[in-house]
Amino acid sequence: MMPLAAPINLLAALFLLVVFAMLWQRRLANLITIYAWQGTILTLSIALAAYATHSAHLYASACLNGLLKIVLVPALLRRLARRLDVQWDRESLVQVSTVMLIGLGLVIFAFNAALPIAAAGHGINRAIIGIALASILLSLLIMILRATALSQVIGFLAMENSLIFAATSVTYGMPMVIEFGIALDVIVGVFILGVFFFHIREQFDSLDIDRIERREESR
Repeated sequence: MMPLAAPINLLAALFLLVVFAMLWQRRLANLITIYAWQGTILTLSIALAAYATHSAHLYASACLNGLLKIVLVPALLRRLARRLDVQWDRESLVQVSTVMLIGLGLVIFAFNAALPIAAAGHGINRAIIGIALASILLSLLIMILRATALSQVIGFLAMENSLIFAATSVTYGMPMVIEFGIALDVIVGVFILGVFFFHIREQFDSLDIDRIERREESR
């Protein structure tokens, strides 16, 4: 596995950069495209883990993730964005520059939190653990600060990608039944959220969280 440490570390660094790009991006179409790139990096990392362990179920997982995270889910999200006529998002609490500073702080916190985890496990890569934790926290930050419901869903999907990345890059895999269960949950969740968004749009004529809250307060 040692010869693959360098490419896995490179993919981990790219994965973190992509999450930062998602945190910075405000145009929804570009946000979906960046999510697809995150899925591509995740698929490559799973494929490397499969090559390192000669695991057939990880090869199948790489194919499943490629189909789901690069093709199917981005296509569904783009269709939802077109149907709902949502093009832009904004940070509801702070400006982009402040958000990026908060993101840097979360990365520093994640790498410090990874120290005891790496020390407790023999052969665990501290950098991978730190990047995985940072990606989860940054995805959570996207969910908290985004004003549009669809962008919050993309943040949730990015957090799920981060969890899978941690499982496959650190432990070189997880049971196939869990991976199929997660894939099914993601597909069903996107369909359900699509229907839910249409109902919100019909009821409130907007997907902006602030507008919905103000409208509810005025009632």
